[in-house]
Amino acid sequence: MNANDIIGSAGVGLILLAYFLSTEKLLKQDGKMYFVLNIIGAGLATITSLLIGYWPFVILEGTWTLVSLYGLMRAMKIPMT
Repeated sequence: MNANDIIGSAGVGLILLAYFLSTEKLLKQDGKMYFVLNIIGAGLATITSLLIGYWPFVILEGTWTLVSLYGLMRAMKIPMT
């Protein structure tokens, strides 16, 4: 397993952990921790996708990161103007 595999697996693992915990009602889907796990996870997956040059996942995971960041800002009631 190389560094790309480790970073990508950690990122995807965090996204799946957030999803599992929310499915089991252990984490609120609109809670800060849910968004933080998604931001870190999708950010790591984006970095890995960039490193391997796989652009469809750069777009997917980059968008996931930005949407999660938006959700965290809303959860923290940070004005977006």
